[in-house]
Amino acid sequence: MNLLEPWNTPFGLAPFDAISDADFAPAMDAALAQARSGMQAIAQSSQVPSFENTIEAQEVAEAPLNQLAAAFYTLASTDSTPIREELQRNLAPKLSAYTSAVTSDVALFARIEDLWSRRASMGLSAEQERVLMLTRRDFIRAGAKLTGAEAARMAEIKSRLASLGTQFMQNLLADERDWALPLKADDLAGLPDFVVQAVQAAGQEKGLDGPVVTLSRSLIVPFLEFADRRDLREMAYKAWAARGATGGATDNREIVSETLRLRQEQAALLGYESFSDFKLETQMAKTPARVRDLLMQVWGPAKARAAADGAILAQMMTKDGLNGPLQAWDWRYYAQRRRKADHDLDEAELKPYLQLDQMIAAAFDCAQRLFGLTFQELSLPLHHKDARVWEVRRDGAHIALFVGDYFARSGKRPGAWCSALQSQRKRPSPRAPIVLNVCNFAKPSNGSPALLSFDDARTLFHEFGHALHQMLSDVSYSAVSGTSVARDFVELPSQLFEHWLEVPEVLQKFAIHAQTGAVMPDDLLKRMLGAATFDMGFQTVEYIASALVDLSFHEAAAPQDPMLRQAEILADIGMPTAIGMRHATPQFAHVFAGDGYSSGYYSYMWSEVMDADAFASFEEAGGPFDRERARALQDNILARGGSVDAEELYVAFRGKLPDATALLHNRGL
Repeated sequence: MNLLEPWNTPFGLAPFDAISDADFAPAMDAALAQARSGMQAIAQSSQVPSFENTIEAQEVAEAPLNQLAAAFYTLASTDSTPIREELQRNLAPKLSAYTSAVTSDVALFARIEDLWSRRASMGLSAEQERVLMLTRRDFIRAGAKLTGAEAARMAEIKSRLASLGTQFMQNLLADERDWALPLKADDLAGLPDFVVQAVQAAGQEKGLDGPVVTLSRSLIVPFLEFADRRDLREMAYKAWAARGATGGATDNREIVSETLRLRQEQAALLGYESFSDFKLETQMAKTPARVRDLLMQVWGPAKARAAADGAILAQMMTKDGLNGPLQAWDWRYYAQRRRKADHDLDEAELKPYLQLDQMIAAAFDCAQRLFGLTFQELSLPLHHKDARVWEVRRDGAHIALFVGDYFARSGKRPGAWCSALQSQRKRPSPRAPIVLNVCNFAKPSNGSPALLSFDDARTLFHEFGHALHQMLSDVSYSAVSGTSVARDFVELPSQLFEHWLEVPEVLQKFAIHAQTGAVMPDDLLKRMLGAATFDMGFQTVEYIASALVDLSFHEAAAPQDPMLRQAEILADIGMPTAIGMRHATPQFAHVFAGDGYSSGYYSYMWSEVMDADAFASFEEAGGPFDRERARALQDNILARGGSVDAEELYVAFRGKLPDATALLHNRGL
């Protein structure tokens, strides 16, 4: 199939049923050549530079390439195969070379500079002026003002970083794909039915005769919570913690070292003291010092809470006749038992009420009540048989397509994320968004309903918050559409939407028992919400540890031995020995599988300061479904994308900037 021909498909969705892997390489080469030719034509134009013939024209020139890349990387990230991995490795340097060629085009940058110098007299809209500013800034930060050997070296660095990021992710996928712990009947002791079903389904998915534990978070975490066999918990935990650092061909430690050195060199070429200074310049935080200040404000209370909790768990372990210190493979097991004892709540009782289909319906219902959106499931060819798609409408008009891909499988990138197969825009031609949510929930066996943990349900709501940011975008240019915002602002809509999962009337309607059909009893609902901050010391410590390691790696000279430096950082902050980093360095895909969250993992907590304050504004008004607050959220944040500075957007919504008080309260710290 010629993938560069117009996609005459419903809503412009990629024709996944007609695409073969063999189509991608020639199509990407052709798309790159086409985009390169289009950009050269803009640069060499004899016309006086205008916004339309220089800025808008760039989006037109790159449209086929961007469309094709979105389809390919959806397949590569959700259903990786050796062929697709090879394609990724080959594509990474080609895409990097293309980007470097564009940003180093002297004539093209001269046109952008000309527009910038005349911007006050050109009659630009506020959004056009911001898109122009962002375009110019991106070019400068990519090295447009570098010349000669420095420009050539910058191109080399970016190409190498692209290849390293691809290899990092593929190594991590390989470690997760290739490891499994077979279980015998006796090994299932302590596991509730939903975990037994999950390990059986994992065995079937791998083509094995019996149940297995894999390194998927949605499977290994409940195994660590419930498995009575301490030796098996230890084996599973150590394998999980060792991802990316197992030696051999898939070891990521050298990749990390080289990545950090190249990022430091990249920042120096651009005139910055550190990569953190470079990266944070465009974020709300602005400086590493402000990031560290926030993290350390929370670290002290979180560590104290974790220490108190750990002492209780150690006592429980001693009562079981186990000598020695509490270990990382013990924490979740004893924490689960303590939650049952203190809150009369355990996951086995709770989970049947959290069906995947019901939680999807709950998210949709909240979107309808807040923003007037409706969702109609469709039957369209998608990237995988497990994926589902809905048309999103409001007042009878098409708003977006929403695609959900919820189950873990071999070859699927770990974690959860939201991406756009197509971003919203009005110019140069109107286009509605196509939004994808990806999760890694354990798939049930034998057609049973998929059951979620409360943390899984929170993940679903989180990613749907990102999706709403894309769906409700109402801007002219895709460069500032949806989630195209500062990294430490992008998590605000997603983390804010999590709050609606804890609204009692939402759970009273959608928390339905998978077997009996009964609504979650009020007593269980109260116990579940009462335990919302349970083990929050642990959760906060594992997160902040990862954020501080990320920041420390990038705010100073690149460490010669990143693993030694990681150990030093953790020792300096007094990291509890029984708590591991949420993402240890060799598996820290946020930071090393590309630079999206490099020096930026703090963003979740930065945004949490805002989301706690933002939800408080609903509670101060008419409640969680207050229509005036919902309208203010839509008009001032969700619809505006990156068309206005993030601080201005938040102040327009709330009237002020927040502090960490609400965050500490919400976390019970």
